[in-house]
Amino acid sequence: MVKVTFVTSQGDRVEAEGEPGDELLRVGQAVGMPLEGTCEGQMACSTCHVIVSPEWFDRLPPAVEEEEDMLDLAAGAVRTSRLSCQIVLSEALDGLEVRIPSDSHDMRRM
Repeated sequence: MVKVTFVTSQGDRVEAEGEPGDELLRVGQAVGMPLEGTCEGQMACSTCHVIVSPEWFDRLPPAVEEEEDMLDLAAGAVRTSRLSCQIVLSEALDGLEVRIPSDSHDMRRM
């Protein structure tokens, strides 16, 4: 199992686990994070935007151009922003920590 910590916009820490090969988006959704994932991982939206902790950011494969384009549209994007649908868990990411941007809303729950 790969352990992940989500830090909510209120500062709460939510621990989660996924299998190697799982998308971070699905792991976050399973523990109730407001990661909508409208496009279901097709990089056609930014509703699964997360902010990766700086110490983990360089351990991820670089974002492709399509992901960078979507992050340009994400509210509150910073240098370490990524789309959670594009982060595939591996044993090397055990302990990964990401923050949920304060303006994240999951419209499926409204």
